[in-house]
Amino acid sequence: MTKTLFFFLTLFSFSCLAQTGRIEGVIESENNPLEFATIVLLNSEYVSATKADGKFSFENIPLGRHQLRVSLIGLQDKTLTVVLNENVPTAQLKIQLIASESALDEVVVSGTMKEVSKKESAVPIEVYSSSFFQACPAPSMFESIQNVNGVRPQLNCNVCNTGDIHINGLEGPYTMVLIDGMPIVSGLSTVYGLTGIPQSLIERVEIVKGPASTLYGSEAVGGIINVITKNPDNAPLFSADIMGTSWLELNVDLGMKMQAGNKASTIVGINYFNFNNPVDNNGDNFTDVTLQNRISIFNKWNFKRKDNKVFTLAGRYLHEDRWGGEMQWSKEFRGGDQIYGESIYTNRWEAIGLYQLPVKETVNFQFSANGHEQNSVYGTTDFQASQYIGFGQLTWHKELHQRHQLLGGIALRYTYYDDNTTATSTGDSANIVNAASKILLPGIFVQDEFSINTQNKLLVGLRYDYNQTHGSILSPRLNYKWSSFNQKHIVRMSVGNGYRVANIFTEDHAALTGARTVEFIGKISPETSWNANVNFIKKIYSKKNNYLGIDASVFYTYFNNQIIADYDTDPNKIIYKNLSEHSVSQGFSVNLDAIINGNIKALAGFTAMDVYFTENGDKITPVLTEKFSAVWSISYAFKKGNFKLDYTGSLYGPMRLPLLGPLDDRDEYSPWWSIQNIQVTKDFRNGFELYGGIKNLLNYTPPVNSIARSHDPFDENVDYDQNGQVVPTPENPNALSFDPTYVYAPNQGIRAYVGFRYLIN
Repeated sequence: MTKTLFFFLTLFSFSCLAQTGRIEGVIESENNPLEFATIVLLNSEYVSATKADGKFSFENIPLGRHQLRVSLIGLQDKTLTVVLNENVPTAQLKIQLIASESALDEVVVSGTMKEVSKKESAVPIEVYSSSFFQACPAPSMFESIQNVNGVRPQLNCNVCNTGDIHINGLEGPYTMVLIDGMPIVSGLSTVYGLTGIPQSLIERVEIVKGPASTLYGSEAVGGIINVITKNPDNAPLFSADIMGTSWLELNVDLGMKMQAGNKASTIVGINYFNFNNPVDNNGDNFTDVTLQNRISIFNKWNFKRKDNKVFTLAGRYLHEDRWGGEMQWSKEFRGGDQIYGESIYTNRWEAIGLYQLPVKETVNFQFSANGHEQNSVYGTTDFQASQYIGFGQLTWHKELHQRHQLLGGIALRYTYYDDNTTATSTGDSANIVNAASKILLPGIFVQDEFSINTQNKLLVGLRYDYNQTHGSILSPRLNYKWSSFNQKHIVRMSVGNGYRVANIFTEDHAALTGARTVEFIGKISPETSWNANVNFIKKIYSKKNNYLGIDASVFYTYFNNQIIADYDTDPNKIIYKNLSEHSVSQGFSVNLDAIINGNIKALAGFTAMDVYFTENGDKITPVLTEKFSAVWSISYAFKKGNFKLDYTGSLYGPMRLPLLGPLDDRDEYSPWWSIQNIQVTKDFRNGFELYGGIKNLLNYTPPVNSIARSHDPFDENVDYDQNGQVVPTPENPNALSFDPTYVYAPNQGIRAYVGFRYLIN
């Protein structure tokens, strides 16, 4: 009996041992062992980290199929499947991780309007993933993009806080904002283009600096910002990002994926932002930051078709209630002359789609439509505007002789715009008639990407547009790319033409706020520009898994017939006119991307530029244009505890500011100023992250007197001469009128924030 019992116990012991296994291995990069790499056995509690020799091991692993994820800051994550069974109870692995930058082969679409790897693109494109913006989270992409070198969000009003995006010193109307490649943000929505996009659904942001009019037409003179949303097939099941600040701001981003049978998948994203806490830290009796209540809903569908043909549909709705003004203001004073306030109600809808035709060739039909309704008051100035845009584009991709990648397309854009200003009025001064603007803009373009050999590539493109008002417009471009055999050295050169047909009034909120009136001199004609750019990329790797990437560019843009807003001739007016001479935007920028010891990642860049226009032989610097800017983002991953520290910031040189005449005692140029932020993130490795930090560490804010005569917003005590010019008085010795356009930096001071993210894949 004893022998029998011993036999069964022994058999049971061996049976138990046979039910578990072992996973061991070494983690390397470029055949060098990696220390502190994290290894996670998914859907289990098994977590390990490599030692100096790069080795790891897991004991007593149940037999079966397992997924192993290996990660280290600065390197591409790697997930692999490991199978343990009774025959092979031990898995011995040798895993190579690749530096994320060395394998930076993301698919990009913005530069050539077709999918191509970033390193193979003849057009230089900067790509920023959603994780880049998480280092300093913000309630809108407009704020988040301030950490991109050469790209600056510019506020245009101290009261309503609307703004636009400057690229390499060129103002917002020169920047085209796309969502999934569709030009849905323009004209009336220029100042709202990057507001309210649910960031939980953003896959990446692609930025092209320089003219892209050959493919995208008007407004793409300075560059494009293309927000790429997630693919419903690959999106997480659920995501949430909720953040609050010590200023009582609340931002909520939610995303969810669903299946609609076997034929379709969809994602839904919601962004909600609320700030309803009037703050007046500078004591001028005006809100330091505009109050907002905003909700945005985004929905995108993927439909499965035969032969993997693409069909996607997406839509977005945005509603925003925004106001700023005197601290005593409430909605009952809207539009009145008792208490000054600026109140903007915005309702906006968008629809975009892509349908790949069921033919042998690659033929895509892309389309978009959007409507924008704005009900706003600026003190007693009433501004009502509507804009509707429909866009359709048919593109054909064809590979010829393996060396020629041909792209052809036809496009049609219809724009309806109406408001209650002189921008949409006709007739003489005695018989003014409102007349909505209706513009039909057809275009055709062709592009050939010629691979001369493995190292040299040439891209030639030409676009023809016909504007019913301005006639025919041609936009050519030429791009050249050279790369070394190992892709560690890349040179790109480009020259191209851009044009812009402006809708002036909707692009400059300074024309709506304050005491300045608007005047047009002559018929405003389209402006044209020529741009040349040289881009150099160098990648340096060390045997210790360190990496340094250098991305340097020199740019030059020459404008003919540029449309300028003259703030200087008459302090009571904004005078729009075509420049009789020329203007120039030139400079250089450098981006540095470094990985040190695998757990320190740093991105830094600076841009130095000279932007000016000539008039009557004088060289004049435009207002709100800096000569130098710099940005940085430094991340440090702690070796224990799954903590990460992020330090981000931006630095700007002096800008010329819009003064209200020779007696205005405010500084003509802004000082050097910087916004710096710090954040700590704790990753709990179960899809949950907790983060918190401080924004504007230096507590930098503009001068208190940024709003001229904030104590008299209706100019009740301002005297004028017979020509309408403000005259100095004992009460007003500097001859000022109320004006909130003297703005170059956010007026929001230091604040703490905390938030959490939760993700279910």
